[in-house]
Amino acid sequence: MATALSRKIWGLSLLKRSHAGPSRASRRRSSFLPVLSLGLGLVAIALLHVWLRLQVVHLGYILSTTSKLRSQLEQENRELKVELATLTSPDRLEAIARSRLGMVEPERGQAVILP
Repeated sequence: MATALSRKIWGLSLLKRSHAGPSRASRRRSSFLPVLSLGLGLVAIALLHVWLRLQVVHLGYILSTTSKLRSQLEQENRELKVELATLTSPDRLEAIARSRLGMVEPERGQAVILP
């Protein structure tokens, strides 16, 4: 009889505890949500950081390639300017006019000045 009475009291005390406040499981669930959201936030921040680093590296490669191309184009531009100056020099043009076209200096009286 003492055992039945103690079980009955024990059952009542559990029943009273469950009505008195939240159980340990519900407290665990309520504390799990902030921890989960904090963890997800940290993962999102880490993924964002990695993505940004990849973008910086990718843009660095593009910048390097563009810089090399620019320096090559500047070198080609300098070479073309030298070639243009060589091809349009007055001495060269005179030599070509004399040899290929058979041109000569005009003699006195051949030049006609127009009004």
